Amino acid sequence: MDIIVCLKQVPDLQQIRIKRETREPVLEGAPFIFGQFEKNALEEAVRLKEKHGGKVTALALGNAKLKDLIIEALAMGADEAVILTDPAFAGGGSAGTALALAAAIRKIGKFDLILMGEGSADNYSGQVIGRVAELLDLPQITYVRELGVEGSRVRATRDLEDALEVVEADLPVVVSATSELNTPRLPPLTAILKASKKPTKTLTPADLGLAPAAPMVKTLSNLAPEQERKQVLFEGDVDKAVDELAKALKKEGAV
Repeated sequence: MDIIVCLKQVPDLQQIRIKRETREPVLEGAPFIFGQFEKNALEEAVRLKEKHGGKVTALALGNAKLKDLIIEALAMGADEAVILTDPAFAGGGSAGTALALAAAIRKIGKFDLILMGEGSADNYSGQVIGRVAELLDLPQITYVRELGVEGSRVRATRDLEDALEVVEADLPVVVSATSELNTPRLPPLTAILKASKKPTKTLTPADLGLAPAAPMVKTLSNLAPEQERKQVLFEGDVDKAVDELAKALKKEGAV
């Protein structure tokens, strides 16, 4: 079976600093990664390929650094990659992202299954999955924690927080993965070295028949929450200081 996995390049949130004076995030110099859910989706695609045969195509959207990052997806087991790095793809929000992905999927052509992460690590809007499915006129199964393919049908267990739901659908279908679906593999060095030899194709808006459009989303503010420090210093006997700290925390409702 032929599987397309949609990946989004995001800043590593663990490496982002916050300016104390303005509470603004410092994105300059932060490394880029694929989110955890995207890796779960890719891992599941590779497992299905290993079981049923076929091909896995990694479809990724990001900036120019994506050309280096896509090696990770190829090393994990994707057979080929299609990347969208043109600046015209940025700034469109969930609607613009879904439009670009759907157009790229049509360009790729043949597929039986589309796997995506449940939400991106940066915005986590959860809209792209449904938008892509609608644009391609395909059924969608979200919040998937178990997935199996039998013949021309897919069977999935959805995590609805207070319940589990088992559903089936005919292929092709769009599926979004949660972190419970699997544990992504760590590719060995040999796989990383071979990954650079796998085919990678870059598509532009012109290739997809998309006209350049003005950004649809404008970020008005991106600030960390205010954090006031009490600046209370406990000195002297350790046991007494610990007791006073516990009382202070209890008074503040922290314990």
